[in-house]
Amino acid sequence: MMPSPFALPDGIGCEPLLVELRRLAWGAADILRAYARGEQPPYGFPPALSVDHGGEGPVSAADLAVNRWLLDGLAEAFPGAGWTLLSEETAAEVLVPGQPLDAEWLWILDPLDGTKDFLQGTGEYAVHLALVHGQRPVLGVVLLPEPEELWFGLLGAGAGEAWRENRAGERFAPALSGRREDLVLVASRNHRDDRLEQLLADLRPARSLAIGSVGGKVATILRGEADLYISLSGRSAPKDWDMAAPEAVLRAAGGGFDHADGRPLLYNSGDVRQAGCLIASHGPAHAEICRRAAAAMAVIDPGFAV
Repeated sequence: MMPSPFALPDGIGCEPLLVELRRLAWGAADILRAYARGEQPPYGFPPALSVDHGGEGPVSAADLAVNRWLLDGLAEAFPGAGWTLLSEETAAEVLVPGQPLDAEWLWILDPLDGTKDFLQGTGEYAVHLALVHGQRPVLGVVLLPEPEELWFGLLGAGAGEAWRENRAGERFAPALSGRREDLVLVASRNHRDDRLEQLLADLRPARSLAIGSVGGKVATILRGEADLYISLSGRSAPKDWDMAAPEAVLRAAGGGFDHADGRPLLYNSGDVRQAGCLIASHGPAHAEICRRAAAAMAVIDPGFAV
């Protein structure tokens, strides 16, 4: 059994929840891998990988299939549970700008984080599930279907536990690096502008990796391959469903994930955009990185709310 500091809604046990999350996650992996390979997806989902390029980004049949799989699975496994379900694919139907959902406990789901990478065949895509309580995540799940990695993070009062599982259910501890110098940056192939390049020139990482999906980027930190990820919003910003699950896992593993000025990320605030200068790191140099980033942004873009 998990230790008591990890609170859940009344009537929800930690172990039964983890069992169901494993089932849903590996089912989602099977759906996505089938679509990625042009094969018939399981569970009766349509075989054609149709894509809608409208809205803020592409939405594929794979996104919609996993969305249905996760929402139906949670609803059927825990009928009457004291939580609300929010997915990227259903957000437009249920959210009113400026108004948080009336939910003490809220699941925030991203059925396919990195749709562009998925469609381009890079394999760098993920599935995110996060349980938020009072605007802060308490449980995060990040699934990487192609390498078959399933990351869990549990957060409680003064406690955190994170681990990775494979399909056989074997557990592996995070392996965050202890580097304080010569830090390795993980960054997007897209979503880069002149301000970010100036910020990186000031922070001077030793080298950088290009990885798709926020979940995929955070996984490189969890494995010790990278130490730092920076999200700097411009014309667009990541959303709650991009950040909540990766943040929960990274924090539970002992890393940091904050605004550059030290403010925590808040979810279900009435604005799903996670705007600002967001710093995710392996931990040892987190406060110093945030301080330097905030000071640099004050020069690069005066008045920008980090």
